[in-house]
Formats: sequence, C-alpha cells, structure tokens
Amino acid sequence: MAKINRLTPRLANQIAAGEVVERPASVVKELLENSLDAGASRLDIDVEEGGIKLIRIRDDGEGVAEDDLPLTIARHATSKIQELDDLEGVATLGFRGEALASISSVSRLSLTSSNNESGAGWKVQAEGRDMEAVVVAAAHTRGTTVEVRDLFFNTPARRKFLRQEKTEFSHLEDVVKRLALSHFNVGFTLRHNQRVVHALKPALDEREEDRRVASLCGPSFIENAVRIDTQTDNLRLWGWLGLPTFSRSQADLQHFFVNGRSVRDKVVNHAVRQAYQDVMYHGRHAAFVLYLELDPKGVDVNVHPTKHEVRFRESRQVHDFLFRSLHRAIAELTPADAKPQPLLAATTVPRVSGIEAGEFREQSRLPLQSSPRPNPYQVAESMQLYGKLHPERPDVDAIPLPAGALRVDTAITFPAGTLSAQPADGDEFPPLGFALAQLHGIYILAQNRDGLVLVDMHAAHERITYERLKTSWDEEKIRSQPMLVPHSMAISSKEADFAEEHAELFQRLGFELERMGPETLLIRQIPILLRSANVEQLVRDVLADVITHGSSDRIDAVLNELLATMACHGSVRANRKLTIPEMNALLRDMEITERSGQCNHGRPTWVPMSLAELDKLFLRGR
Repeated sequence: MAKINRLTPRLANQIAAGEVVERPASVVKELLENSLDAGASRLDIDVEEGGIKLIRIRDDGEGVAEDDLPLTIARHATSKIQELDDLEGVATLGFRGEALASISSVSRLSLTSSNNESGAGWKVQAEGRDMEAVVVAAAHTRGTTVEVRDLFFNTPARRKFLRQEKTEFSHLEDVVKRLALSHFNVGFTLRHNQRVVHALKPALDEREEDRRVASLCGPSFIENAVRIDTQTDNLRLWGWLGLPTFSRSQADLQHFFVNGRSVRDKVVNHAVRQAYQDVMYHGRHAAFVLYLELDPKGVDVNVHPTKHEVRFRESRQVHDFLFRSLHRAIAELTPADAKPQPLLAATTVPRVSGIEAGEFREQSRLPLQSSPRPNPYQVAESMQLYGKLHPERPDVDAIPLPAGALRVDTAITFPAGTLSAQPADGDEFPPLGFALAQLHGIYILAQNRDGLVLVDMHAAHERITYERLKTSWDEEKIRSQPMLVPHSMAISSKEADFAEEHAELFQRLGFELERMGPETLLIRQIPILLRSANVEQLVRDVLADVITHGSSDRIDAVLNELLATMACHGSVRANRKLTIPEMNALLRDMEITERSGQCNHGRPTWVPMSLAELDKLFLRGR
C-alpha cells in the first residue's frame, strides 16, 4: 500500500475548515462578508442556540446565476480575483474561495439564490463523500439566502470545543457589530432564538452614523468622543476618538478598520498607544472607532486565513500618519472642545476637521482645525500672577538640574485688572466660566453658561507647566555631551548592523554610537538630560523598538518623565489660597493649553455639572 494517499474532497475541506471555521461566529463572518461583497443593502441574520443549531443569513445582493451555483460550494472558486495582479490589490472582504466549501464540510449547508426579479431561483447543497453539488429549483426573490444547520455534527471532536450558548452568541454578536460599524449604508437585523437583538437601519448621514455607533458601542462612548477626519495625499483617517478621561480597564472598545475590514495590527496598536501615552492613566486603555482608507495595493490582506491581520507595504508611513493625526487631535481637546454633550441633542458630537493634504509631513505641530486658534505657547503678556503666588512654593529655578539642561519660566502672568469674576453685559462666558470660590484649598469653583465647573488647581497648573517645559525642550532641541569614559555594550550582530546603518537616527536622538566589533557597540555621547539614566538599557530598548516598529518613543518617554517631575515641583500646591483674579488666570490658561483636560498622570483636571444635573439633585421640575 502506498504511504502517500490523496485526501478525499470532504476531508480536505474539513482540514481547511480548521483554519476558517473556529466557531459559529466564524461562519457568520464569512457569510456576511460574501453578502456585502455582493452589494447587499439589507442583511437579516437568524440564529438558534448561539448559532450551533441554525444560522440563516438573507441578503438582497446581486444573487448568483444558476450555472454558477455549483461553484459557490466548490473549493478555490471565486469571482473576486482572476490572476496574481488582482491579489496585490484586493478591494473585497472575501477572495480565497474557501469559506462555503469549508463550512459545508462541517455542517448541513444549503444556498438559495436568484439574480433576477422573477421570483424564481435555485437551491444548491453538497451531498456524499465527494461533496457533489445538487441543484434544484426554488422560489426566491433577488438576493441570496444561506442556511447552516448543526455545525460540527460530523466532527464531534471539534464540537466539544464549543462553549455555552451565551458565550458563542456573544462572539457572534461581536462579529455583526464590527461589520455594522464598517458598513453604515447597510441595514442589519439580528435575531437570536426568534428574539430581535439588533435592528439597525442604514445610516446615510452623520447624525444617523452617530446613532448607530451609540447603539453598538454605548451612549456613553458617543457622549465622550470627538469625530476626526484627516488625510494626506494617499491616506485618510476618520472616525470617533474617545476622550482620554473615557478610558477603559480593558481594550474592549477599540475598533479599527482598514478599507472597511476590521483588523488587529501591531503597527496600529503601537501608534495609538503612543498618541495616548501622555494623557492616559496608567493601566487604562483608550476607546475608539477609527477607519483608515488607503490604496488597496498599499496593504496586504492575504497574510492570515481569517483575514484579521494585515501587512502595510509602507508601515512606517502609516505609523507616522496615525500617530501624528491622533496626537494632534488629542492635543486639540481643550475644555472648549471636550465638554460632554447629551446624546443626540440639538447639537451633534464635537468635530475635529482634518489636516490638509501633505501638510503633516512638513512640520509636527499643526492645528487640526481650519479656523485660527491662539497658540498656547505664544500668549503675549499672559498670566502674570502665578510667579508670585506663594513664597513657600519651590520655584522651578531652584530645582537641581543637570548642567546645560532645560530651564523655562513656568510663572503664569496676566495683565492686572483685565479679568473680573463675572462677565459684563453682552460678554460671552468662556468655556470654563469665571471663578467664584476656592474649596478646601484644592478645588476652584467656577460658573459658566451651562452650570458649574470644578477644577483641580494643582493638576491643571501641572499640565500647563508640563506643556511649556516640553515646548521649550523641543525648541532648544536635544543637547548632548560626550561621556568621560565611553561605555561598551554587547549586542547581537543584527542589532549592531542596524545601529551602524541608522547612525543618523541615533544622532538625532542625542546618541553617538560606534561599532567596535561584530557584536559590540561603543556609546560615546548621550543626551545631557539623560546622563543619570540607564543608558545601555535605553539604547537596547530604542534598537528593539525601531527594528520592530520602525520608530521609537523611548527617548521621549524618559524625557517626558523628567519634565513631568519638574512640572510637579513647579506647580501651585494644595492649601494655597488664591485670589479671584489668580483663579481666573488659571482657567484662561487651561482653555488655551493642549491636553489641559488631564494632568500628567492621566487624571481629569476639571469636571462640569450642568444646570439640568443640579436640578435633578434638588428634584426641581417634578
């Protein structure tokens, strides 16, 4: 007997199903993607027992002709690619031609379709050991219905790995949610055991898109998110960005789509973490629903059987674009923009418009809004009072710093007599209003047009000081000093090759590295401000980041940590009494300072309370 035998079609398909069909949610994903590729505008999903007993999906797409029906359940048969060039720029969700064949090998599958309006259609299903397609006539309007019963009935070992009905349906529902978030122009209805779970109408404008996001991600998300839309010549990023204060204990509200495809990608994750790192409380995760659009030829979607992962051909460009766009959007969230708004009230979610094409490549600090806004670092003759608030405060100039390190004046000044506690007749309230009192030497109580505002004065001043220190550091650039005794470090030959090839990158970061052998580097020069840090470990971390992600934020992270310590020492302390003009000066400075909604540790610096919320406390209007 020959040792090598040809697998039967059913067994080959069952092996392929091990990659494509993990659970009922996998089946729903493949079938819905086929329907969307067919141009469906309406999708009805019926499942029973979490999808294990029954999955039925009906669409109103273009349908399938009678002659093509047998090929729908044949392996490696698809209408979406014809040759290799098509694979290099896939614009559809599915393209492998394996899904229906694999599903039919581990379930009882039937497909009924019609490509006309006559009401006459055809039904196909696979039978027997060789999975021969049997086609019969059936009544059906234009579109396709796929019915999958008794998943894994003939592979009991696979069925044992399925979880309880509630768990399987939860995974299935997540798939429907992700596809509903990526195709706003399509209506979705999901029923579980004859009970309607989701009934989503097509969302054809921004207001309806907000409603869909609110229904799928929760009203609190849309109330604490801003819309962004920014693009360059060949990249566009848009969607909803959660406020830093709306953080999560888990990364369970992070949806990222590339050309309409939900993906999990390390380049994307790294860029998002970098953008939030200066405003997110430690151990917390950002919330977002974001869409990246680019030329299909710029992304390879054929790197994973389930198509959850992609590979960017220009990953460095994509990473930089994502980081700069998100970083700028977060920086623009001043109190005027980040004020929470009631869900779907007369006004829509706050919006941040996009960078004009090509501008982000020229400089890193660009406003995302087209309307002119005051530069938080060029407020002439602003805030004059903080420098002399309290004699016992440790002054920034008294903080011991390394020789040649950055010094910046963090005193806030304001022209005397220009701020009053209340606006004159006809004047408009600023976003944070006007100070009324100081509470327990810690908080500032202010009144704005909508109600009250509570400000943590130390946290707010700490952020203001921190941002000024960072700007001064950026303007002075990184200053370096030679080491008295050069430090030798042993690394791998790959790391040594990379450091030698990218010597200019390390010079821009303030390091001078020299290769002394196949696996040896010599550190001759380091940034002045980092001379007390573990330089060898820092170089190793930078090398690892750049090799993996194409960039590194290790230097910035260490520098920011030092500047944050300086800012904390240089900020107004608790239990220090402030005058009304001093408190108003702090409020005005918050309104024009980037990231002023959070302190350096990610905690909120101010909290609003509307008149409606105050009325509820006292049961007014009942």
